[in-house]
Amino acid sequence: MTDDVLSQILSLRERGSTPKQIAKALGLRPAVVAPLIRQAAEAHQGGVDPAERSLMGCWISPGWSAGLGLDDVPQWAAADPIGAADPDAGGLAKILIVRRERASRVTVCGYLVDVYCLGVKDSIGPQLIGSGSVDAYRHNFFEAFNTPALPAPVELAQDLIHGAVAYARGLGFEPAANFALTAPYLGTSTGPTAIRFGREGKPFYISGPYDNPRAVIATLETTAGPGNYHYLTHLR
Repeated sequence: MTDDVLSQILSLRERGSTPKQIAKALGLRPAVVAPLIRQAAEAHQGGVDPAERSLMGCWISPGWSAGLGLDDVPQWAAADPIGAADPDAGGLAKILIVRRERASRVTVCGYLVDVYCLGVKDSIGPQLIGSGSVDAYRHNFFEAFNTPALPAPVELAQDLIHGAVAYARGLGFEPAANFALTAPYLGTSTGPTAIRFGREGKPFYISGPYDNPRAVIATLETTAGPGNYHYLTHLR
């Protein structure tokens, strides 16, 4: 099948034509049109930047906003009541982004972000799953939280993740290596971040099971300076 025919199929489909209408318009048998529609859509999608693919959903963990400066984006703060009510709920945010891949398939990307200090600590994906599996995937991704994940505008995710990466780099920390694989699906921020990172404006390091706390604190001593950061860890 020529690229010209596939292009015509895609154009007719985007205008709302049914497979039968497409078959009649192009003089094709109806039985061959459905697979050609899929082929045309996949060929088109393959040339689309990941961040330009249709967004099927974006969610963030409850409590993500605790301790952050959100004066310029009060609507984001208002959408996270747990963050306002519980100052100890913050520090780590999980974000899940789902984009359309083709008719029955989507790509999921997940991010674990230390918004107080280290930036992107981990990232998963891009992973291709069936569109009918998104709800179960989201449930498993956020299962550590007692309340459901919050729907979020992708602009919030972009601001939070890229802003946290920039903040962490200023303190001497690079994002997890696998972030390079998922960043294209996130897209970029439209301007400087509206979020003030750190806890109440200062770096606050909370050690995780795979961290090297002594190395992190030594870096903060150099970049933030003595007395200009806080930490919570058990040093052995």
